[in-house]
Amino acid sequence: MMKKENPVIWSDYPDPDIIRVEDTYYMISTTMHMMPGGVVLRSYDLLHWEIASYVFAALDHTPGQRLCDGIGIYGKGMWAASLKYHDGIFYVCFVANDTGKTYLYTAKEVSGPWEKHQIEGFYHDCSLFFEDDGSVYLMYGNRDIYLTELAEDLSGPKEGGLHRRVLSDTDDYGLGFEGSHLYKIQGRYYAFFIHWPKGGNGRRQQACYVADSLTGEFKGGNVLDDAMEYQNAGVAQGGIVDSPDGTWYAMLFQDRGAVGRVPVLVPVCFEQGFPVFGVQGKVPLMMETKSERPEYVYTPLYADDDFTGETLNAVWQWNHEPDDSLWSLAERSGYFRRRTNDICNNIIQAKNTLTQRTFGPCCTAEITVDAGNIREGDYAGIGVLQSKYGFLAVTKRAGEYALVLQKCGKNQEEKGEWSHYSDCMEPVECEIMKIQSESVELKIICDFRDGKDVAYFYRKSDGQWKEFGEPLSMVYSLEHFMGYRFAITYFSTKETGGTADFTNFKLQIVERPEDAMDKGE
Repeated sequence: MMKKENPVIWSDYPDPDIIRVEDTYYMISTTMHMMPGGVVLRSYDLLHWEIASYVFAALDHTPGQRLCDGIGIYGKGMWAASLKYHDGIFYVCFVANDTGKTYLYTAKEVSGPWEKHQIEGFYHDCSLFFEDDGSVYLMYGNRDIYLTELAEDLSGPKEGGLHRRVLSDTDDYGLGFEGSHLYKIQGRYYAFFIHWPKGGNGRRQQACYVADSLTGEFKGGNVLDDAMEYQNAGVAQGGIVDSPDGTWYAMLFQDRGAVGRVPVLVPVCFEQGFPVFGVQGKVPLMMETKSERPEYVYTPLYADDDFTGETLNAVWQWNHEPDDSLWSLAERSGYFRRRTNDICNNIIQAKNTLTQRTFGPCCTAEITVDAGNIREGDYAGIGVLQSKYGFLAVTKRAGEYALVLQKCGKNQEEKGEWSHYSDCMEPVECEIMKIQSESVELKIICDFRDGKDVAYFYRKSDGQWKEFGEPLSMVYSLEHFMGYRFAITYFSTKETGGTADFTNFKLQIVERPEDAMDKGE
Protein backbone atom coordinates (compact mmCIF):
# COMPACT_ATOMS: atom_id res chain seq x y z
CA MET A 1 0.00 0.00 0.00
CA MET A 2 1.04 3.60 -0.67
CA LYS A 3 0.46 6.56 1.64
CA LYS A 4 0.51 10.30 1.03
CA GLU A 5 -0.90 13.43 2.62
CA ASN A 6 -3.74 15.38 1.08
CA PRO A 7 -3.64 17.40 -1.07
CA VAL A 8 -1.95 14.80 -3.23
CA ILE A 9 -0.47 17.59 -5.37
CA TRP A 10 0.06 20.88 -3.53
CA SER A 11 0.06 22.91 -6.71
CA ASP A 12 -2.35 24.45 -9.21
CA TYR A 13 -4.08 21.61 -11.09
CA PRO A 14 -7.73 22.73 -10.94
CA ASP A 15 -10.95 21.26 -12.36
CA PRO A 16 -9.61 17.69 -12.53
CA ASP A 17 -11.21 14.94 -14.55
CA ILE A 18 -9.91 11.43 -14.11
CA ILE A 19 -10.16 8.04 -15.83
CA ARG A 20 -8.54 4.63 -15.59
CA VAL A 21 -7.37 2.59 -18.57
CA GLU A 22 -6.42 -0.90 -17.37
CA ASP A 23 -3.85 -0.29 -14.58
CA THR A 24 -3.18 3.37 -15.41
CA TYR A 25 -4.94 6.48 -14.13
CA TYR A 26 -5.02 9.67 -16.21
CA MET A 27 -6.03 13.12 -15.02
CA ILE A 28 -6.51 16.33 -17.00
CA SER A 29 -6.54 19.85 -15.60
CA THR A 30 -7.41 23.39 -16.66
CA THR A 31 -4.46 25.26 -18.18
CA MET A 32 -6.19 28.45 -19.44
CA HIS A 33 -3.66 30.83 -21.02
CA MET A 34 -0.64 28.56 -20.62
CA MET A 35 0.84 26.74 -23.61
CA PRO A 36 1.18 23.90 -24.33
CA GLY A 37 -2.28 23.31 -22.92
CA GLY A 38 -4.46 20.53 -21.62
CA VAL A 39 -1.91 18.81 -19.42
CA VAL A 40 -2.62 15.11 -18.87
CA LEU A 41 -1.05 13.48 -15.82
CA ARG A 42 -0.46 9.76 -15.25
CA SER A 43 -0.43 7.64 -12.09
CA TYR A 44 -0.54 4.03 -10.96
CA ASP A 45 -1.66 4.73 -7.39
CA LEU A 46 -3.68 8.01 -7.52
CA LEU A 47 -1.20 9.61 -5.10
CA HIS A 48 1.89 10.22 -7.20
CA TRP A 49 1.63 11.83 -10.62
CA GLU A 50 3.75 12.70 -13.63
CA ILE A 51 3.15 14.44 -16.95
CA ALA A 52 1.96 12.05 -19.66
CA SER A 53 1.30 14.61 -22.41
CA TYR A 54 -0.23 17.89 -23.47
CA VAL A 55 -3.30 17.87 -25.70
CA PHE A 56 -2.34 20.91 -27.79
CA ALA A 57 0.76 23.02 -28.39
CA ALA A 58 -1.36 26.02 -29.36
CA LEU A 59 -5.09 26.55 -29.87
CA ASP A 60 -6.25 29.01 -32.55
CA HIS A 61 -3.26 31.38 -32.87
CA THR A 62 -5.41 34.43 -32.14
CA PRO A 63 -3.72 37.76 -31.27
CA GLY A 64 -4.89 37.33 -27.69
CA GLN A 65 -3.56 33.80 -27.41
CA ARG A 66 -0.23 35.03 -28.82
CA LEU A 67 -0.21 38.00 -26.42
CA CYS A 68 0.07 40.35 -29.38
CA ASP A 69 -2.84 42.59 -28.43
CA GLY A 70 -1.44 43.95 -25.16
CA ILE A 71 -4.24 42.20 -23.28
CA GLY A 72 -3.93 38.45 -23.68
CA ILE A 73 -6.41 35.79 -22.60
CA TYR A 74 -5.62 35.77 -18.88
CA GLY A 75 -8.19 33.75 -16.96
CA LYS A 76 -9.81 32.55 -20.17
CA GLY A 77 -8.57 29.96 -22.66
CA MET A 78 -9.10 26.26 -21.91
CA TRP A 79 -11.37 25.45 -18.95
CA ALA A 80 -12.54 22.31 -17.17
CA ALA A 81 -11.91 19.58 -19.75
CA SER A 82 -13.72 16.25 -19.89
CA LEU A 83 -11.40 13.26 -20.33
CA LYS A 84 -12.80 9.96 -21.63
CA TYR A 85 -11.54 6.68 -23.10
CA HIS A 86 -13.97 4.85 -25.38
CA ASP A 87 -13.44 2.00 -27.85
CA GLY A 88 -9.68 2.47 -27.91
CA ILE A 89 -9.77 6.27 -28.34
CA PHE A 90 -8.92 9.03 -25.85
CA TYR A 91 -11.25 12.04 -25.94
CA VAL A 92 -10.72 15.51 -24.45
CA CYS A 93 -13.57 18.01 -24.68
CA PHE A 94 -13.51 21.59 -23.38
CA VAL A 95 -14.55 25.16 -24.07
CA ALA A 96 -12.25 28.15 -24.47
CA ASN A 97 -13.64 31.28 -22.90
CA ASP A 98 -11.77 33.65 -25.21
CA THR A 99 -13.02 32.14 -28.49
CA GLY A 100 -16.42 30.96 -27.28
CA LYS A 101 -15.89 27.58 -28.95
CA THR A 102 -16.12 23.96 -27.85
CA TYR A 103 -13.14 21.80 -28.80
CA LEU A 104 -12.84 18.03 -29.08
CA TYR A 105 -9.45 16.35 -29.32
CA THR A 106 -8.97 12.65 -30.03
CA ALA A 107 -5.96 10.33 -29.96
CA LYS A 108 -5.25 6.60 -30.05
CA GLU A 109 -2.48 7.05 -27.50
CA VAL A 110 -2.42 9.48 -24.59
CA SER A 111 0.97 10.68 -25.86
CA GLY A 112 -0.71 11.75 -29.10
CA PRO A 113 -0.80 12.87 -31.77
CA TRP A 114 -4.06 14.58 -30.81
CA GLU A 115 -6.48 15.44 -33.61
CA LYS A 116 -8.43 18.67 -33.27
CA HIS A 117 -12.19 18.91 -33.89
CA GLN A 118 -14.91 21.39 -32.99
CA ILE A 119 -18.40 20.86 -31.60
CA GLU A 120 -20.96 23.43 -32.70
CA GLY A 121 -22.12 25.44 -29.70
CA PHE A 122 -20.70 26.44 -26.31
CA TYR A 123 -21.07 23.99 -23.42
CA HIS A 124 -19.79 25.37 -20.12
CA ASP A 125 -17.90 22.84 -17.95
CA CYS A 126 -19.11 20.00 -20.13
CA SER A 127 -18.94 16.27 -19.46
CA LEU A 128 -18.72 13.98 -22.48
CA PHE A 129 -20.78 10.81 -22.03
CA PHE A 130 -20.90 7.65 -24.15
CA GLU A 131 -24.07 5.57 -23.74
CA ASP A 132 -24.09 1.80 -24.16
CA ASP A 133 -26.21 2.03 -27.34
CA GLY A 134 -23.60 4.18 -29.10
CA SER A 135 -25.29 7.54 -28.54
CA VAL A 136 -23.15 10.38 -27.18
CA TYR A 137 -24.12 13.30 -24.95
CA LEU A 138 -22.83 16.43 -23.29
CA MET A 139 -23.92 17.48 -19.81
CA TYR A 140 -23.08 21.12 -19.09
CA GLY A 141 -24.15 24.49 -17.72
CA ASN A 142 -24.03 26.85 -14.77
CA ARG A 143 -26.95 26.86 -12.34
CA ASP A 144 -29.13 25.39 -15.08
CA ILE A 145 -27.71 22.02 -16.12
CA TYR A 146 -28.53 20.64 -19.57
CA LEU A 147 -28.11 17.32 -21.35
CA THR A 148 -27.72 17.41 -25.13
CA GLU A 149 -27.36 14.49 -27.51
CA LEU A 150 -24.66 14.87 -30.14
CA ALA A 151 -24.68 13.90 -33.81
CA GLU A 152 -22.98 10.65 -34.75
CA ASP A 153 -19.82 12.49 -35.86
CA LEU A 154 -19.85 14.60 -32.64
CA SER A 155 -19.83 17.81 -34.70
CA GLY A 156 -22.79 19.33 -32.89
CA PRO A 157 -26.26 18.62 -31.47
CA LYS A 158 -28.17 15.75 -33.07
CA GLU A 159 -31.16 16.92 -35.05
CA GLY A 160 -34.20 15.73 -33.15
CA GLY A 161 -31.98 14.28 -30.43
CA LEU A 162 -32.47 14.53 -26.69
CA HIS A 163 -32.08 18.02 -25.26
CA ARG A 164 -33.33 18.74 -21.78
CA ARG A 165 -32.72 20.76 -18.67
CA VAL A 166 -31.72 18.27 -16.01
CA LEU A 167 -31.43 20.51 -12.95
CA SER A 168 -31.78 24.11 -11.86
CA ASP A 169 -30.13 25.38 -8.69
CA THR A 170 -33.00 27.29 -7.15
CA ASP A 171 -31.42 27.70 -3.72
CA ASP A 172 -29.90 30.96 -2.60
CA TYR A 173 -26.49 30.43 -4.15
CA GLY A 174 -23.18 32.17 -4.67
CA LEU A 175 -22.16 29.70 -7.36
CA GLY A 176 -24.85 27.59 -8.98
CA PHE A 177 -24.35 24.03 -10.15
CA GLU A 178 -21.44 23.64 -12.57
CA GLY A 179 -18.45 21.39 -13.18
CA SER A 180 -20.58 18.57 -14.58
CA HIS A 181 -19.33 14.96 -14.48
CA LEU A 182 -21.69 12.24 -15.73
CA TYR A 183 -21.26 8.47 -15.26
CA LYS A 184 -23.24 5.26 -15.71
CA ILE A 185 -22.60 2.82 -12.87
CA GLN A 186 -24.46 -0.46 -12.62
CA GLY A 187 -27.26 0.80 -14.84
CA ARG A 188 -27.85 4.12 -13.03
CA TYR A 189 -26.78 7.61 -14.06
CA TYR A 190 -24.72 9.70 -11.64
CA ALA A 191 -24.17 13.43 -12.19
CA PHE A 192 -21.72 15.33 -10.00
CA PHE A 193 -21.47 19.10 -9.58
CA ILE A 194 -19.88 21.80 -7.54
CA HIS A 195 -21.96 24.63 -6.10
CA TRP A 196 -21.68 27.27 -3.42
CA PRO A 197 -24.84 27.97 -1.42
CA LYS A 198 -24.88 31.33 0.33
CA GLY A 199 -26.34 29.85 3.47
CA GLY A 200 -24.73 27.52 5.96
CA ASN A 201 -20.97 27.70 6.28
CA GLY A 202 -20.49 29.60 3.01
CA ARG A 203 -18.08 27.34 1.15
CA ARG A 204 -17.93 25.18 -1.97
CA GLN A 205 -19.73 21.86 -1.76
CA GLN A 206 -19.90 18.71 -3.86
CA ALA A 207 -23.29 17.51 -5.03
CA CYS A 208 -24.56 14.33 -6.71
CA TYR A 209 -27.85 13.62 -8.46
CA VAL A 210 -28.93 10.18 -9.66
CA ALA A 211 -31.44 8.97 -12.25
CA ASP A 212 -32.59 5.64 -13.60
CA SER A 213 -32.52 6.92 -17.19
CA LEU A 214 -31.27 9.94 -19.12
CA THR A 215 -34.87 11.06 -19.52
CA GLY A 216 -35.76 10.44 -15.89
CA GLU A 217 -35.66 12.75 -12.89
CA PHE A 218 -32.26 13.31 -11.27
CA LYS A 219 -32.59 13.25 -7.49
CA GLY A 220 -29.94 13.88 -4.87
CA GLY A 221 -28.12 16.57 -2.96
CA ASN A 222 -24.81 17.35 -1.31
CA VAL A 223 -22.35 14.51 -0.81
CA LEU A 224 -19.40 16.43 0.64
CA ASP A 225 -19.10 19.58 2.73
CA ASP A 226 -15.65 19.70 4.31
CA ALA A 227 -12.69 22.09 4.37
CA MET A 228 -9.92 19.77 5.61
CA GLU A 229 -9.35 22.19 8.49
CA TYR A 230 -8.13 24.81 6.01
CA GLN A 231 -9.68 28.30 6.09
CA ASN A 232 -13.23 27.12 5.38
CA ALA A 233 -12.23 26.29 1.79
CA GLY A 234 -14.53 23.54 0.56
CA VAL A 235 -13.33 20.51 -1.38
CA ALA A 236 -15.35 20.01 -4.56
CA GLN A 237 -15.49 19.61 -8.36
CA GLY A 238 -13.85 16.76 -10.18
CA GLY A 239 -14.28 13.22 -11.39
CA ILE A 240 -14.62 9.80 -9.82
CA VAL A 241 -12.76 6.63 -10.76
CA ASP A 242 -12.60 3.02 -9.66
CA SER A 243 -9.45 1.02 -9.06
CA PRO A 244 -8.90 -2.43 -10.62
CA ASP A 245 -10.13 -4.03 -7.38
CA GLY A 246 -13.36 -2.01 -7.44
CA THR A 247 -12.54 0.66 -4.87
CA TRP A 248 -13.90 4.10 -5.75
CA TYR A 249 -12.26 7.51 -5.35
CA ALA A 250 -12.96 11.12 -6.27
CA MET A 251 -10.32 13.59 -7.40
CA LEU A 252 -11.58 17.04 -6.40
CA PHE A 253 -9.86 20.36 -5.72
CA GLN A 254 -9.53 22.86 -2.92
CA ASP A 255 -8.71 26.57 -3.08
CA ARG A 256 -5.37 27.07 -1.33
CA GLY A 257 -4.82 30.79 -1.80
CA ALA A 258 -1.94 32.04 -3.91
CA VAL A 259 -0.57 28.60 -4.78
CA GLY A 260 -3.83 27.89 -6.59
CA ARG A 261 -6.45 25.14 -6.63
CA VAL A 262 -4.95 21.83 -5.57
CA PRO A 263 -6.07 18.23 -6.24
CA VAL A 264 -7.47 16.31 -3.27
CA LEU A 265 -8.16 12.57 -3.27
CA VAL A 266 -11.34 11.44 -1.49
CA PRO A 267 -12.52 7.88 -0.80
CA VAL A 268 -15.99 7.06 -2.15
CA CYS A 269 -18.34 4.20 -1.39
CA PHE A 270 -21.91 3.47 -2.42
CA GLU A 271 -24.70 2.91 0.08
CA GLN A 272 -28.08 1.86 -1.32
CA GLY A 273 -26.98 3.09 -4.72
CA PHE A 274 -25.93 6.58 -3.59
CA PRO A 275 -22.31 7.75 -3.25
CA VAL A 276 -20.84 8.57 0.14
CA PHE A 277 -17.74 10.80 0.06
CA GLY A 278 -15.02 10.80 2.70
CA VAL A 279 -14.92 9.16 6.10
CA GLN A 280 -17.80 10.27 8.31
CA GLY A 281 -18.18 13.29 6.07
CA LYS A 282 -14.53 14.31 6.30
CA VAL A 283 -11.74 14.23 3.73
CA PRO A 284 -8.85 12.17 5.15
CA LEU A 285 -5.70 14.20 5.68
CA MET A 286 -3.72 11.05 4.87
CA MET A 287 -4.68 8.78 1.98
CA GLU A 288 -3.70 5.15 1.47
CA THR A 289 -4.12 3.36 -1.85
CA LYS A 290 -2.88 0.27 -3.65
CA SER A 291 -0.26 0.84 -6.33
CA GLU A 292 -0.63 -1.10 -9.55
CA ARG A 293 3.10 -0.69 -10.15
CA PRO A 294 4.73 -0.30 -6.72
CA GLU A 295 8.29 -0.17 -8.08
CA TYR A 296 7.54 2.57 -10.59
CA VAL A 297 9.61 5.78 -10.27
CA TYR A 298 7.70 8.93 -11.18
CA THR A 299 9.16 11.91 -13.01
CA PRO A 300 8.55 14.97 -10.77
CA LEU A 301 6.10 17.69 -11.78
CA TYR A 302 8.88 20.27 -11.46
CA ALA A 303 12.51 20.27 -12.59
CA ASP A 304 15.87 21.97 -12.46
CA ASP A 305 17.19 22.91 -15.87
CA ASP A 306 20.64 23.65 -17.24
CA PHE A 307 19.11 24.14 -20.71
CA THR A 308 21.47 21.70 -22.42
CA GLY A 309 18.73 19.64 -24.06
CA GLU A 310 17.40 20.03 -27.58
CA THR A 311 13.89 20.69 -26.30
CA LEU A 312 12.40 22.15 -23.16
CA ASN A 313 11.48 19.89 -20.26
CA ALA A 314 7.77 19.01 -20.21
CA VAL A 315 7.30 20.79 -16.87
CA TRP A 316 7.74 24.18 -18.57
CA GLN A 317 4.77 26.08 -19.96
CA TRP A 318 4.74 29.36 -21.83
CA ASN A 319 2.62 32.26 -20.67
CA HIS A 320 0.46 32.37 -23.82
CA GLU A 321 1.53 30.95 -27.18
CA PRO A 322 5.25 31.54 -27.79
CA ASP A 323 6.93 33.16 -30.77
CA ASP A 324 9.52 30.53 -31.62
CA SER A 325 11.69 33.06 -33.45
CA LEU A 326 12.41 34.80 -30.15
CA TRP A 327 13.97 31.98 -28.14
CA SER A 328 16.63 29.32 -28.53
CA LEU A 329 18.42 26.56 -26.66
CA ALA A 330 20.99 26.11 -29.45
CA GLU A 331 22.45 29.59 -29.96
CA ARG A 332 24.43 29.36 -26.73
CA SER A 333 24.92 25.92 -25.28
CA GLY A 334 23.63 25.55 -21.74
CA TYR A 335 21.52 28.71 -21.89
CA PHE A 336 17.94 29.63 -22.57
CA ARG A 337 18.34 32.64 -24.87
CA ARG A 338 15.64 35.26 -25.30
CA ARG A 339 15.37 38.20 -27.65
CA THR A 340 12.71 40.89 -28.06
CA ASN A 341 10.85 42.31 -31.06
CA ASP A 342 8.34 44.63 -29.39
CA ILE A 343 7.96 47.16 -26.61
CA CYS A 344 6.06 46.60 -23.36
CA ASN A 345 6.39 47.74 -19.78
CA ASN A 346 5.70 44.80 -17.49
CA ILE A 347 6.01 41.06 -17.03
CA ILE A 348 2.32 40.54 -17.74
CA GLN A 349 2.67 41.89 -21.29
CA ALA A 350 6.00 40.18 -22.00
CA LYS A 351 5.97 37.54 -24.72
CA ASN A 352 7.73 34.20 -24.37
CA THR A 353 7.66 34.09 -20.60
CA LEU A 354 8.65 30.61 -19.46
CA THR A 355 6.91 29.30 -16.34
CA GLN A 356 6.77 26.49 -13.81
CA ARG A 357 4.16 26.07 -11.11
CA THR A 358 4.85 26.97 -7.51
CA PHE A 359 4.33 24.30 -4.83
CA GLY A 360 3.41 24.17 -1.18
CA PRO A 361 4.17 24.20 1.63
CA CYS A 362 7.16 26.30 0.50
CA CYS A 363 9.24 26.38 -2.64
CA THR A 364 12.17 28.22 -4.09
CA ALA A 365 13.47 28.98 -7.56
CA GLU A 366 16.80 30.42 -8.56
CA ILE A 367 18.36 31.37 -11.86
CA THR A 368 21.55 32.85 -13.27
CA VAL A 369 20.91 35.78 -15.61
CA ASP A 370 23.52 36.94 -18.13
CA ALA A 371 22.48 40.43 -19.21
CA GLY A 372 25.61 41.27 -21.19
CA ASN A 373 23.65 41.84 -24.41
CA ILE A 374 20.53 43.57 -23.15
CA ARG A 375 19.78 47.09 -24.37
CA GLU A 376 18.86 50.35 -22.71
CA GLY A 377 15.60 50.01 -20.80
CA ASP A 378 15.50 46.22 -21.02
CA TYR A 379 14.59 43.94 -18.10
CA ALA A 380 15.72 40.32 -17.70
CA GLY A 381 15.01 38.22 -14.65
CA ILE A 382 12.71 35.95 -12.68
CA GLY A 383 9.35 36.70 -11.13
CA VAL A 384 6.27 35.28 -9.50
CA LEU A 385 3.46 35.72 -12.01
CA GLN A 386 -0.12 36.62 -11.24
CA SER A 387 -2.05 39.91 -11.40
CA LYS A 388 -0.21 41.08 -8.31
CA TYR A 389 3.24 40.10 -9.52
CA GLY A 390 6.78 40.52 -8.31
CA PHE A 391 9.68 40.65 -10.78
CA LEU A 392 13.37 40.65 -9.84
CA ALA A 393 15.40 41.73 -12.85
CA VAL A 394 18.58 43.20 -14.28
CA THR A 395 18.08 46.41 -16.24
CA LYS A 396 20.35 48.81 -18.13
CA ARG A 397 20.24 52.58 -17.69
CA ALA A 398 22.66 55.11 -19.14
CA GLY A 399 24.95 52.22 -19.99
CA GLU A 400 25.07 50.92 -16.42
CA TYR A 401 23.54 47.79 -14.93
CA ALA A 402 21.10 47.79 -12.02
CA LEU A 403 19.11 45.22 -10.11
CA VAL A 404 15.44 46.13 -9.76
CA LEU A 405 12.45 44.68 -7.92
CA GLN A 406 9.23 45.54 -9.75
CA LYS A 407 5.76 45.02 -8.40
CA CYS A 408 2.28 45.64 -9.75
CA GLY A 409 1.64 49.34 -9.57
CA LYS A 410 -2.09 49.32 -9.04
CA ASN A 411 -3.94 47.47 -6.35
CA GLN A 412 -7.54 46.54 -5.84
CA GLU A 413 -8.24 49.37 -3.44
CA GLU A 414 -6.89 52.03 -5.82
CA LYS A 415 -8.60 50.79 -8.99
CA GLY A 416 -11.66 49.04 -7.65
CA GLU A 417 -10.73 46.04 -9.75
CA TRP A 418 -7.68 44.19 -11.04
CA SER A 419 -6.52 44.92 -14.56
CA HIS A 420 -3.76 43.61 -16.77
CA TYR A 421 -3.80 46.55 -19.22
CA SER A 422 -0.50 48.43 -19.27
CA ASP A 423 -2.07 51.80 -18.43
CA CYS A 424 -3.52 50.26 -15.26
CA MET A 425 -0.50 48.16 -14.38
CA GLU A 426 2.43 50.57 -14.43
CA PRO A 427 5.14 48.73 -12.51
CA VAL A 428 6.51 50.25 -9.35
CA GLU A 429 10.22 49.88 -8.67
CA CYS A 430 10.26 48.97 -5.02
CA GLU A 431 14.04 48.57 -4.82
CA ILE A 432 16.92 49.41 -7.14
CA MET A 433 20.67 48.95 -6.78
CA LYS A 434 23.53 49.51 -9.19
CA ILE A 435 25.58 46.37 -9.88
CA GLN A 436 28.98 45.95 -11.47
CA SER A 437 28.52 42.54 -13.06
CA GLU A 438 26.33 41.78 -16.04
CA SER A 439 25.77 38.27 -14.66
CA VAL A 440 23.73 37.79 -11.48
CA GLU A 441 22.25 34.93 -9.45
CA LEU A 442 18.68 35.50 -8.28
CA LYS A 443 16.32 33.58 -5.99
CA ILE A 444 12.67 33.72 -4.97
CA ILE A 445 11.22 31.83 -2.00
CA CYS A 446 7.44 31.34 -1.71
CA ASP A 447 5.80 30.50 1.61
CA PHE A 448 2.28 29.06 1.29
CA ARG A 449 2.01 27.58 4.79
CA ASP A 450 -1.42 28.18 6.35
CA GLY A 451 -2.26 30.73 3.67
CA LYS A 452 0.69 32.97 4.49
CA ASP A 453 1.28 33.55 0.73
CA VAL A 454 4.48 35.58 0.84
CA ALA A 455 7.30 35.73 -1.72
CA TYR A 456 10.84 36.77 -0.71
CA PHE A 457 13.45 38.00 -3.20
CA TYR A 458 17.22 37.45 -3.01
CA ARG A 459 20.45 38.17 -4.87
CA LYS A 460 23.71 36.34 -4.37
CA SER A 461 26.65 38.45 -3.27
CA ASP A 462 30.04 37.13 -2.16
CA GLY A 463 28.63 33.61 -2.15
CA GLN A 464 25.76 34.50 0.20
CA TRP A 465 22.07 35.01 -0.48
CA LYS A 466 20.95 38.49 0.59
CA GLU A 467 17.35 39.59 0.68
CA PHE A 468 16.48 42.28 -1.84
CA GLY A 469 13.56 44.61 -1.31
CA GLU A 470 10.37 43.99 0.63
CA PRO A 471 8.50 40.67 0.38
CA LEU A 472 5.43 40.41 -1.84
CA SER A 473 2.05 39.55 -0.34
CA MET A 474 0.71 37.23 -3.02
CA VAL A 475 -2.99 37.33 -3.88
CA TYR A 476 -4.93 34.79 -5.91
CA SER A 477 -6.86 36.91 -8.41
CA LEU A 478 -9.60 35.90 -10.81
CA GLU A 479 -7.97 38.15 -13.40
CA HIS A 480 -5.51 35.31 -14.01
CA PHE A 481 -7.56 32.58 -12.29
CA MET A 482 -4.36 30.63 -11.75
CA GLY A 483 -1.91 29.92 -8.97
CA TYR A 484 1.37 31.81 -8.93
CA ARG A 485 4.04 30.66 -11.36
CA PHE A 486 7.79 31.12 -11.30
CA ALA A 487 8.41 33.07 -14.49
CA ILE A 488 11.59 33.66 -16.49
CA THR A 489 11.30 36.53 -18.92
CA TYR A 490 12.92 39.37 -20.81
CA PHE A 491 11.28 42.47 -22.29
CA SER A 492 12.18 45.84 -23.79
CA THR A 493 10.72 49.21 -22.84
CA LYS A 494 12.68 51.44 -25.26
CA GLU A 495 14.35 49.55 -28.10
CA THR A 496 14.19 45.98 -29.32
CA GLY A 497 16.82 43.58 -30.60
CA GLY A 498 18.81 42.73 -27.49
CA THR A 499 19.29 39.28 -26.01
CA ALA A 500 19.30 37.86 -22.50
CA ASP A 501 20.62 34.46 -21.44
CA PHE A 502 19.41 32.30 -18.55
CA THR A 503 20.99 29.20 -17.04
CA ASN A 504 21.21 27.03 -13.90
CA PHE A 505 17.52 27.10 -13.03
CA LYS A 506 16.79 25.27 -9.77
CA LEU A 507 13.43 24.60 -8.14
CA GLN A 508 12.99 23.00 -4.72
CA ILE A 509 10.00 22.13 -2.56
CA VAL A 510 10.79 22.67 1.12
CA GLU A 511 8.97 22.62 4.44
CA ARG A 512 10.13 26.07 5.61
CA PRO A 513 11.68 29.10 3.88
CA GLU A 514 14.90 28.71 5.88
CA ASP A 515 15.33 25.24 4.37
CA ALA A 516 15.83 26.93 1.00
CA MET A 517 18.82 28.98 2.14
CA ASP A 518 22.25 27.51 1.46
CA LYS A 519 25.33 28.77 3.25
CA GLY A 520 27.11 29.76 0.06
CA GLU A 521 30.02 28.11 -1.63
